[in-house]
Amino acid sequence: METCEILKTLRERQGLTQEELAQRLFVTRQAVSRWETGETQPNTETLRRLSGVFDVSINTLLGSPRQLICQCCGMPLTDDGQISREPDGSFNEEYCKWCYADGQFVYQDMDQLLEFLVAHMSGEHFPPEQARAYFTDALPKLKHWSK
Repeated sequence: METCEILKTLRERQGLTQEELAQRLFVTRQAVSRWETGETQPNTETLRRLSGVFDVSINTLLGSPRQLICQCCGMPLTDDGQISREPDGSFNEEYCKWCYADGQFVYQDMDQLLEFLVAHMSGEHFPPEQARAYFTDALPKLKHWSK
C-alpha cells in the first residue's frame, strides 16, 4: 500500500476529516489532500506528528519499506506493537519493546541477554548449545552491541 492510501485509511479509521487532521498537525487541509492523492509527501517532522496522531510507526506510514530488526536481540519487528517507545510515547524503530523500555535498555550486557535468549528460545529443535552458538555469533553484529 502506498503512503497516500495509508494516510487516508488511517484518517478515515479515526473518523477524522481532512480539516480536522490538518488542525492537529498545524498544516492546511490542502496539504492533507495532496498527501492523500500522492501529489506530495509529508516531511520528516510531519511524519513524526502523524505517527503520534495515528499511533503507528513511521515505517508503517511509509508502507513498511524496510524490515525492522531489533538491534539488541535480533528479533524481526513485524508489527508496531513490538516496537519500543521513548518516554514521550514516540516509536523507537531500532529496538523491540522487550529490550528497550521507557528510554532504558533492559539488558545491561550481552551475557545477560544471551542467558535470557538461551533459556527462552531453545527447545527440542533448537537445543541450548545450538541457541548459545547462534546468538553468540549473531548478537555482536547488531548495532547495540557493535559499539
